[in-house]
Amino acid sequence: MRRTIFKLLGMLCVGLGAVGAVLPIMPTVPFLLLAVYFFARSNPELERRILDHPHWGPQVRDWRERRAISRRSKTIAIVAMASGAVFTYFTLGHPWYWVSVAILVIAGGWIATRNE
Repeated sequence: MRRTIFKLLGMLCVGLGAVGAVLPIMPTVPFLLLAVYFFARSNPELERRILDHPHWGPQVRDWRERRAISRRSKTIAIVAMASGAVFTYFTLGHPWYWVSVAILVIAGGWIATRNE
């Protein structure tokens, strides 16, 4: 039963990561990190598929092995969040874009200040 729950949580995280790959305001790699955690406890084959993925695998492995995110990935994440804030400004307007700006300042500041 526990393995089934972990597998379902892993699949949910992969789904959220896929959404994050398309939407600029939502992260991808943190959800994939969670998915790897859940798959390590339920289905090692699915864990290996994420770790061997040509695009996302190196980022997940870097975090797993060194607890580090590359400077390039940090820059891309901050630019994506800024794009999301601009998109929110033009689509939802005031006061909703302040939510995106707050996320950008808080999460972007946190990302930028972490050591590589």
